[in-house]
Amino acid sequence: MAKAAGVSAMTVSNVINGHPNVRRTTREKVLEAMARLDYRVNVAARNLRKGRTGTIGLAVPEVNSPYYSRLAAGVIAAAARRGLRVGIEQTGATRESELDALSLSRNRLYDGLLLSAVGLGQTDAERLAPDQPVVVLGDRITGGPVDHVGMPNLEASRAAVTHLVERGCRRIALVCGAVDEVDTSSLRLAGYRQALTDAGLPHDPELVREVSRFTLAEGARCARDMVTSGLDPDGVFCVTDTLATGVLRGLADTGVPVPGRVKVIGFDNIAESAYLVPSLSSVDPDHDAMAEHAVALLAARIDQDEPPPRYEEFVSGFTLVIRESTGGP
Repeated sequence: MAKAAGVSAMTVSNVINGHPNVRRTTREKVLEAMARLDYRVNVAARNLRKGRTGTIGLAVPEVNSPYYSRLAAGVIAAAARRGLRVGIEQTGATRESELDALSLSRNRLYDGLLLSAVGLGQTDAERLAPDQPVVVLGDRITGGPVDHVGMPNLEASRAAVTHLVERGCRRIALVCGAVDEVDTSSLRLAGYRQALTDAGLPHDPELVREVSRFTLAEGARCARDMVTSGLDPDGVFCVTDTLATGVLRGLADTGVPVPGRVKVIGFDNIAESAYLVPSLSSVDPDHDAMAEHAVALLAARIDQDEPPPRYEEFVSGFTLVIRESTGGP
């Protein structure tokens, strides 16, 4: 190709890789020769020379969850903009499977790994080797030795519950997972409690309803239990939209009108939320920004020969999307 264009091999490489310090006329000459000879970059050969696969891994608890499928779509788009492909691992939210995903990446099946940690906890942080490009998503592991991308769980939950208070709710239930240590449920519980304190409302432990899994069925069961037990909430904050969708179903099954008698808000702003009846108010944590930032961090670590002097903690912003389930805008 260099011979055909009458330039050096280094100049051809600079043109292919978009190097800015190439004269316009030289760049046009190389591009014209590439078009004339139908030249295509052999990505596999280039990656082999660099010791790369051109693929990053994304390990998530489940692929059929609306939240994780949306996350995966954002990651795939962000990776494609950088010439990377994405291999997806389903871990089932178990510690062992998440460790397996780390091992696959360490064995060079991937150039780096985005790990949505659910089974692993802070005590497993030492398992994340600093010489392996890894970015952790979620709230179970923070503070290194790898980059971390998370949501504004406490602040966003506080805003969601404050919205219910502003809509006149005084007995606000929380539907969450088991609260054992720092995780999504515990952080969103803390935000829920702060909002109650801000409003001068009591903390009634009976209004905190734990479920075993973040599923539609569990949300519906929880809502039916609240009604039949006489708990009588006038507002419900769910830590995911999936749970909130189930709660809407359970309230409908027991004849409780939403938002007339109970107002409901979720978290994640999945696409389906806008099309429920009633449409679901939700926290939008800016999924695209999280995916873009996570892939950018991972790509930067892959390109570095040495571990960075420090690791980054990125927390996304959020907006409240107000729909019919809390009375509309």
